[in-house]
Amino acid sequence: MDRSFWQAGHKPTLFSAFLYFDLSFMVWYLLGPLQVQIAGDLGLTAQQRGLMVATPILAGALLRLAMGVLVDRIGAKRAGLIGQAIVIAALLTAWRVGFTSLEGALALGVFLGVAGASFAVALPLASRWYPPQHQGTAMGIAGAGNSGTVLAALFAPTLAVMFGWQNVFGLACIPLAIALAIYALNAKDAPGAAPKKRLADYVAVLSAKDAWLFMFFYAITFGGFSGFASALPGYFHDQFGFDAKTAGLYTAACVFAGSVMRPLGGVLADRIGGTRSLLVVYTATACLIAAAGFNVGGATGAVALFILAMLCLGAGNGAVFQLVPQRFSQEIGVMTGLIGMAGGVGGFALAASLGAIKQATGGYAGGLWLFACLALLGWASLTGVKQRWRSSWSAAAARV
Repeated sequence: MDRSFWQAGHKPTLFSAFLYFDLSFMVWYLLGPLQVQIAGDLGLTAQQRGLMVATPILAGALLRLAMGVLVDRIGAKRAGLIGQAIVIAALLTAWRVGFTSLEGALALGVFLGVAGASFAVALPLASRWYPPQHQGTAMGIAGAGNSGTVLAALFAPTLAVMFGWQNVFGLACIPLAIALAIYALNAKDAPGAAPKKRLADYVAVLSAKDAWLFMFFYAITFGGFSGFASALPGYFHDQFGFDAKTAGLYTAACVFAGSVMRPLGGVLADRIGGTRSLLVVYTATACLIAAAGFNVGGATGAVALFILAMLCLGAGNGAVFQLVPQRFSQEIGVMTGLIGMAGGVGGFALAASLGAIKQATGGYAGGLWLFACLALLGWASLTGVKQRWRSSWSAAAARV
């Protein structure tokens, strides 16, 4: 890493943004690893369970735009403090009051969506301290907080076995409170007023066909990552009879692969080009997920296939954001919000549809094949526009 990076910016804010993002993603994903125990106690069907784990993803996607507006109005630090306080209050209520129905679980999921919206706080909070040549690195370090999903998959099922799933919500407040204190003491908004995003800015960007294409591409890659991260504990439990703890460990391996590969995917896209990288990602993902639908290799094969698929999806996430600044360099802030929202909507659709298809057909194969077809559609869409991109972008900037 360039030594000058550490001489620029504000390191306490960068660390605070990472920690805030990391633990926010941990609780955003919390219902996924706990779904087997919660569904067993509440008597939820596969479709209801899928809706429960998908709700925080959708809420987080929609709230990202609202949180982005709040960041513009009151500053990133204050917006983060408010968001974290709301999440802690919701977890404490779920711990002390509890819930005994699907409606209660969905209500908690909506509030956990505030944690998912931390994306709109952590990245501008960190990146605005750094000059343009270092903003990508700063956003990469802060954005590495999506690894918090691994923490939830690793520890939540085990803690639920030891203390009961309802007490996990109370235990989660401990690291959240520590992170909140560190954030409050160390994070600072960068000097100078950041340009505010207006509704007209979003409308103007959405008039471009490429904006919808990027949203679709990210709905597949990040939607696939977040959707499978939430659905895999239930899939491993239903398909192979794994207990909640074992299903959580296997899911953690898959999620870890996708999280690690995201920044590496950006580096790979820089080397071989974003479109070429995405074409490989969509092809490989379609083949791997289709093979999982055919139950190739049994339980061991399924774990291996999903680890490889999550590696591909993580690389795809990095590749999409390698391409976006080349097409929307002047609208990058608006596009980041829209693309992030589209990714969350894709994750909600995947997690919810897997549960619905399992309920309707008795298996997950149809849902997995459907996602494989969407990955192929992504490949076809990208193939159709890459020539236009080559001719309309400068070769030096586009690198496609």
